[in-house]
Amino acid sequence: MPHSYLAPLGVYGFEPVEPVILAALVTEDPLLLVGPCGTGKTYLLNSLSEALGLEHRHYNASLIAFDDLVGFPFPDDERSSVHYLETPATVWGAESVLVDEINRCRPEHQNRLFSLVHERRIQGLKLERLRFRWAAMNPASLDQRPGDSYSGAEPLDMALADRFAFIVDVADWADLSDEDQALVADPRGDGRVSDDGGALAAALGAWRRRYEALLSDPPEYVVGYARRVAGLLGQSGLRISPRRARQIARSLLGLSAVRGAELGEDDARLILRWSLPHRAWGQQPAEEALHGAHRIAWDATFADGREKWLHDFLSDPRMSGRARRLFRAPDADTCAIAVARALAGPNRADNAAFAFALYPAAVEGRLAITREGLTDLARLAKEVLHVNGTITWQEPHQWKDTTHPELVRHAQVTGKLRGGRKERAIQIFHWCLVREHVLPDPAAFENEFNETVKTVRSHAESRRVAA
Repeated sequence: MPHSYLAPLGVYGFEPVEPVILAALVTEDPLLLVGPCGTGKTYLLNSLSEALGLEHRHYNASLIAFDDLVGFPFPDDERSSVHYLETPATVWGAESVLVDEINRCRPEHQNRLFSLVHERRIQGLKLERLRFRWAAMNPASLDQRPGDSYSGAEPLDMALADRFAFIVDVADWADLSDEDQALVADPRGDGRVSDDGGALAAALGAWRRRYEALLSDPPEYVVGYARRVAGLLGQSGLRISPRRARQIARSLLGLSAVRGAELGEDDARLILRWSLPHRAWGQQPAEEALHGAHRIAWDATFADGREKWLHDFLSDPRMSGRARRLFRAPDADTCAIAVARALAGPNRADNAAFAFALYPAAVEGRLAITREGLTDLARLAKEVLHVNGTITWQEPHQWKDTTHPELVRHAQVTGKLRGGRKERAIQIFHWCLVREHVLPDPAAFENEFNETVKTVRSHAESRRVAA
């Protein structure tokens, strides 16, 4: 972008996130601004509607009644259907909608706003003219700093937050440059209609045409990056829904249309940062997880040959998925490298289960892997096969003859299993107890482990039959 499109509207301090705001205009996907009171969230969004000449509606979610949105229902003359008595405030003719204070909204209204944000519908009826859905909120209670007081501001419902393509933090006073502070403090802009002479509207028309062309044939690197980064974030504890992965790809295409060129790494990082809905529901994404997932996904997207295969292998969040990929490794050396990198991961319980599931097939020669790779698998698999140690109580307790608390959780899982599956589960659970690995969800862990065993057996049998 050669210059700012927001500054001519009297909107200052948004330069770091302006490309994201413009990408949201291009894609016409929902945008949520998060920031303390008085930081210009509603001013920005109302200014955009003025500059674009939109039929705009601005609702305060903490005060709104549903009749304010749809009007008053009344039956037609035949009493066979219901119409709504419209007012200048109803949503039916709107081209843009701003829902302010959305996280102060009563739950029943939040549910009704869901379809407005997600589908451009109210009461199941399509809002034919609606293009832009915007919202603003103060930081949720979990995110408040000392001295902040946003009574009634709650973390946003996770499902609703996931419908917003962009969740953008707005800069507070201390985050503004001296120049922006001076511009914001200048009172001469009060009450002025935002008018840039049509510059933003003209640019948006061109960007939108470019975006639609990209959407019909998206570049492989955009889809590849979105796919990989979603898996990597999931491994870091930041679950990304399948819908969100597609949304990231759409957002990347939107910014590419604004740039008029292939995106750079900084562009992808910027889109990713402001595409995560977790902040809206009170979970602050760890900077290390965000940067690490982006870095690996970006490198993998442009890697060739073995490195690209290895990146894709490590980006797969599931043990069973990784096992399936191993049987399709380009060669035995690549398979060995993949195993070594997988077993070096931070989750030792997953690593042990992975080695335990793969080891029989590798020993029988059903998995194409080097001797070094087999040794890596054996080192951890044999620990599980021949687990030996003392299970100690680490928690304070006051009753005699009590058992280790993890034994109870594990027994709730193994008690429902039968045959070989039960024996394997007990083996890996005992290893976890001896090694003092607490499983957040033993049932989910066992299910994924069993799925991995089934995957290995299926592919090993196919290899034997083919041989």
